Amino acid sequence: MAVVDPGAQGTAQPYHFARELPLEGAQSHLASCAKRSRELAAGGLADLVERLRGSGYQVAGCAILTSSGRPLPGLAETLASHAMIHTAEGEFFRTAFADACSQLGIPVARERERDMLGCATREFGSGLAGIKKRLAAIGGDFGPPWAEDQKKAALAGWLLLSRSSKAGRRAGNRK
Repeated sequence: MAVVDPGAQGTAQPYHFARELPLEGAQSHLASCAKRSRELAAGGLADLVERLRGSGYQVAGCAILTSSGRPLPGLAETLASHAMIHTAEGEFFRTAFADACSQLGIPVARERERDMLGCATREFGSGLAGIKKRLAAIGGDFGPPWAEDQKKAALAGWLLLSRSSKAGRRAGNRK
């Protein structure tokens, strides 16, 4: 699913592009890219949700992995630091997906990458070795690639589904 407009200049790395612009131009460029990325993400997600529903599945939510970093400084400070530009671009695209999900009524769960294994051991009442073993088994079902990114995404989805299921059971008990 594409979330950048391939025909528009500077959309794949909007902060890298904005770094070369005057501050006002950078703000305008980033706002334009954000709007278009949200539109593309919403369109792609809407298509995906429709295909899933057509196959008999219901979307419980969207898990978005977050970094452990501090909040970004102002735009001028962000653009002055190459490391901050990379951090800002990661947050830019996470926000595009979160906003698109909100627009479509899809609940969003943000999971800090560094905390996920600890959360999983508490959520599932299993030790770290058990969680890693189950993740490896899931990867065997899907086949390659099954690297760290895929494992983290699967674990985030697994946590989301577990929490969603528990919340649904609690809501059902209140009726």
